[in-house]
Amino acid sequence: MTTVPPAFPGFDERLAAIRSRIATAAPDPDAVTLLAVTKGFGPEAVRTALAAGLGAVGENYADELVAKAAVLADDAGPAPEWHYLGAIQRNKVPRLAPIVACWQGVSRLEEGRAIARRRPGARILVQVDVAGMPGRGGVAPADVPDLVARLRDEDLDVAGLMAVGVPGPPEGARAGFREVARLADALDLAVRSMGMTDDLEVALSEGSTMVRVGRALFGERPPRTRA
Repeated sequence: MTTVPPAFPGFDERLAAIRSRIATAAPDPDAVTLLAVTKGFGPEAVRTALAAGLGAVGENYADELVAKAAVLADDAGPAPEWHYLGAIQRNKVPRLAPIVACWQGVSRLEEGRAIARRRPGARILVQVDVAGMPGRGGVAPADVPDLVARLRDEDLDVAGLMAVGVPGPPEGARAGFREVARLADALDLAVRSMGMTDDLEVALSEGSTMVRVGRALFGERPPRTRA
């Protein structure tokens, strides 16, 4: 059993429930990565994930990621594989580049170039806009092949695609996830980062290889405060 810090009672049971959902919904559960999303929580959330064998950790905010990485730098044991899930602001890339193992929200060539300048060969996922809603990140599905080709020309490891399902009932996200999987197949991309707490079953049934889960692992996030 995992030794869970007091801040996260019930973590073992929640993790078991998520793993059960993955085992039920995924055609090949062993091929699915569970990404622990720790945004809004302190370093103890990362330590809890690592203690449970969840080596891949996702963060949405650059300042939080950098701060947590600094706190955890002297910990014994393996370091987390940091996945950056937030919007890519070019002025923050220099601080993130030495830390981030995978950039999951690339949607413009300029973002990829900023990453490549600081981290040649960096692993990235292209974010696909399957919702078509203002304020949502991502590139239109029709433009994905061209962007992937251009990013590959920038000495980047384009490992796959990422998508955020449309809000509302989980079944409403199915068509978008199916389109992302189709694009990934056509472009020979192995990683399909699709599905979160509420819609992971739909995403897995449509070929997701990575689900991003925070609330179902750690509970409700505390309110975010700004300096």
